[in-house]
Amino acid sequence: MNTIAVTNARGQLSELINKVAYAKERISLTRQNKPVAYLISVEDMQLLEMLEDKSDILELEQDRESLKEPAVPLDEVKKELGL
Repeated sequence: MNTIAVTNARGQLSELINKVAYAKERISLTRQNKPVAYLISVEDMQLLEMLEDKSDILELEQDRESLKEPAVPLDEVKKELGL
């Protein structure tokens, strides 16, 4: 992965976009030598979104499973409530 300072990237943005779009490179943008953003291809972004969606679906399914409780008959609920 290539790394470039944000200040240097400004003057090379068109070239960096071409590297990402056509050469499928990933570029780390840094500020004070710390990563602050990445330039990635559309395909990489779509993959990330797909993985995030899948993760959300799995989490939802796990939540639903944990919420499932055996049904309690109405008569039993009434009895517990003293009705």
